[in-house]
Amino acid sequence: MASTELEQTQSERTPTQAIDPAEEPSVEWGWHGSFPKGIQIAGWFSTFAMVMMLIGNHQGLLSGGGSPISADIWLIAIALGMAIALIYDLRRRRVSWRR
Repeated sequence: MASTELEQTQSERTPTQAIDPAEEPSVEWGWHGSFPKGIQIAGWFSTFAMVMMLIGNHQGLLSGGGSPISADIWLIAIALGMAIALIYDLRRRRVSWRR
């Protein structure tokens, strides 16, 4: 019996062998993902570090100066942006299993 064109194209798509562990050693222990808890921890630590940079040796708002300087505004804006991104990421991960 002759094979159809559909069967031929499907057999061409299927891999003939599995991934060789010598080429990708991580296949043996299954590391093909992300590190979501580490991303959150590092992100919140970085956000905290940005806010702590407001207290330093420059004369900004929290360091004894009378008014905020551009460095303070940048630090606050970047820390706020990072916090919003981390909260969005946390929210997205919590509801992703529902979809």
